[in-house]
Amino acid sequence: MYTRAQVASKIDHAVLKPEATDDDIRRAARMCRERGVGCLVVRPTDVPLAVAELGGSACRVCAVAGFPHGHSLPETKALETRLALSQGAVEVDMVMNVGRFLSGDEAHAERDIAAVADEVRRAGALLKVILETCYLRPAQIERACRIAQAAGAHFVKTSTGFGPGGATLEATGIMLRAVGDTLGVKASGGIRTWAQAAAFLDQGCRRLGVSGTEAVLDGAQAACARR
Repeated sequence: MYTRAQVASKIDHAVLKPEATDDDIRRAARMCRERGVGCLVVRPTDVPLAVAELGGSACRVCAVAGFPHGHSLPETKALETRLALSQGAVEVDMVMNVGRFLSGDEAHAERDIAAVADEVRRAGALLKVILETCYLRPAQIERACRIAQAAGAHFVKTSTGFGPGGATLEATGIMLRAVGDTLGVKASGGIRTWAQAAAFLDQGCRRLGVSGTEAVLDGAQAACARR
């Protein structure tokens, strides 16, 4: 059984919808401070505001790169990453180029990740690679994990939340078996309850991508009451 604080520390709270405003970022940062959330994930243009709002707190700021489809050029993703890190982000969630990977161009997929990994390494930051597992078969999920590992990622992540499917225990199980001994695994997309969050943590995932963080954390009390 996890405490609310333990789960909160594993959450990457996402504010990534296209219509999100500055006030949404401020509210999210305040919630992250109050709830002990580990990381706030924002769009690149929101990094300076998120950093300012979270100053002095333990909550880290993460920027997305190549979001949400992953099809910008490697050089573009690298520049996007460099700028976000220069503005105070300390983590980056990049979307791999799923289309190139599914086309059989694994060299491009790896080069794409490596371009971002180089920027992250120079800044002493952390890189999570979004595989968008809803588009991949089990063998492809495993292969994508291996490519991310070879390219210098620190984590592999299931989903953007913008595709037709989110995290599943089947997908994260494949990811954990493939690279869980060397990389972290982040379950993201469709995690809306305390029970779902606990199940992914029980399985071995180290991070949870959540947008409805308050609902998930408030579910702790209900879960305890049922026991």
